[in-house]
Amino acid sequence: MAESVQERIIPAMDTLVKYDNPVLITIRTQKATKDAAATKVGTAACKIQTTPPTADLRREAVEILNGILPPRKWKEDGQTWTQQVSSTPATRLDVINLQEQLDMRLQQRQARQTGICAMRRELYTQCFDELIRQVTVNCAERGLLLLRVRDEIKITMTAYQTLYQSSIAFGMRKALQAEQGKEDLITAAVELREQKMELEKTVAELRQKLEQTERRAAELREAEEKKHMEEIRFLKKTNQQLKTQLEGIIAPKK
Repeated sequence: MAESVQERIIPAMDTLVKYDNPVLITIRTQKATKDAAATKVGTAACKIQTTPPTADLRREAVEILNGILPPRKWKEDGQTWTQQVSSTPATRLDVINLQEQLDMRLQQRQARQTGICAMRRELYTQCFDELIRQVTVNCAERGLLLLRVRDEIKITMTAYQTLYQSSIAFGMRKALQAEQGKEDLITAAVELREQKMELEKTVAELRQKLEQTERRAAELREAEEKKHMEEIRFLKKTNQQLKTQLEGIIAPKK
């Protein structure tokens, strides 16, 4: 696999990161590969090519950029295209354009200004990647340090997202438990109401029995008192008769 010199200018993908023009990846034939290898060996035997220090630094910066922001690859019409991030240093105008593009896309995509918004987060992430690219072109060490900051922010955001999802799941479980507990309480309340009605019915029956018992007891007491009074009157009458008879016997005859 090797990159050909064939390039084309197509609209950049929907991102704030600046990329170079896409490059077509072609597969050379076996014969062309052998010829190129022989030519390369012959050329290497004839002369030794030296690379200027600036070219080495540029190649190193490109490698660091590719490590930070890997090249994109896609297939179109049976052909494979690749696109690397731009290694061109950014100017003041590029930074101003980046800010304008960020504000415009935030408005176009109707990103929320506050609260959780995936669209706003995505656009600011792209803007941060573009800033890392611009800084890395001028100073690779500073770009790597910014890469650490970006990765730390991603880890923190992932932790917050996991915590948020866990809290949502916990809240849902508690809501379901509360709903289930509510149903249990409703069922228990219905059962208690039924028990209350049964107990009230039992109390009413017992009160009715109590009233009947008290009424019967009063009737019996009244009958006993009446019978007792009659016995007392009978005994008094009998006593009076006996007393009269006794006085008649004891009294002397005239």
